[in-house]
Amino acid sequence: MTIRIGNAPCSWGVEFADDPRNPPWMSVLKDCADAGYAGIELGPVGFMPEDPAILADALAAHDLQLIGGVVFRPFHDPDQWDDVLDGAVRTCKALVAHGAEHLVLIDSISPRRAPTAGRADEAEQLSPDEWAGFRDRIATVARMGAEEYGLTVGIHAHAAGFMDFEPELEQLLEEVDEDILKICFDTGHHSYAGFDPVSFMKRYMGRISYMHFKDIDQAIKSDVIASCTGFYEACGQGVFCNLGKGDVDFRAVRQLLLDAGFEGWCTVEQDCDPTLDPDPVGDARANRAYLESIGFK
Repeated sequence: MTIRIGNAPCSWGVEFADDPRNPPWMSVLKDCADAGYAGIELGPVGFMPEDPAILADALAAHDLQLIGGVVFRPFHDPDQWDDVLDGAVRTCKALVAHGAEHLVLIDSISPRRAPTAGRADEAEQLSPDEWAGFRDRIATVARMGAEEYGLTVGIHAHAAGFMDFEPELEQLLEEVDEDILKICFDTGHHSYAGFDPVSFMKRYMGRISYMHFKDIDQAIKSDVIASCTGFYEACGQGVFCNLGKGDVDFRAVRQLLLDAGFEGWCTVEQDCDPTLDPDPVGDARANRAYLESIGFK
C-alpha cells in the first residue's frame, strides 16, 4: 500500500486565479517541493499555465506530480452554469494533459449560506426544485469528468456552500451513481460543519477516493460560529491551523486509511489569508513533519 502526501496552492492563499495577491505560480511549485512534498494540485484553473508544455517542464524541474484539480464554482446557481462548465472543462483538459487523476467538485460560497457556516440547524436549505437542479449539475460534471476524461471525480463538502453539512453530502451520495461520483474527503471542513470526520470515514471509507488533510482550531471555530464570522474572515483568524494542533484525530484517520488499504494521494490544505502575512512555507514544512511523526512517509 502506498499513500503519498501532496500540497495545494490554497495553502499559499491561492483561491481565485485572477487574485492580484497570489504569489507567482513558479514560486509555489518551488516552495512545495522544498517543503518535502511529492505532488501538488492545480489550484484554480488559470493560476498555473494552461499550456501543457510550460507546466510540464516546471513540474519536472521540481520533481512534482500533478495530483488533481478543483472546480470551485457556484453549482447552486443555475444562472452561473456556463461559468461552472467552463471551469470544469478547462480543469479536465489540464489534468488529462499531465496524467493527473482527481477532479474535485466544490460548490462555492453562497451569500445565502455564508452567515451560517458551521451551524447546520440554522442554515437555509435549497427548495426541492433547487436541490434537483443542484444535484443534476453536479452529476453532469461528474459524468463528464469520469466518462469523457477518465478522471476519478470526488465531491467535496465545503463551509458556506450548499454542499456543507453531512446530511446534504449523504443525500447527494444516495442520489448520484457511485460509478461517476466518489468523495474527496476534507477532514477540516467536516469538522467546521460540526460533524466527526473519523465517524464519517468509518461509514464511507469505501467511497472515499481522495483525501484533503486540514485541521481546525477548536477555540477559534467555536468563536467564529458563535459570532457568525464569514468563512474568509475565519481563515484570517487562523481557524485552519497546522496539522496536529486542532481537533482532527489524524492518528485515527491514518489507521482507517491503512485498514482500508487506501492507495493514492492525501493532500495538505491549510487555507490562509494572503493579506495577513502568513508563513506558507513554514506551515508546509511543519505539516509535513507532523505527518511523518505519526507514520505518513
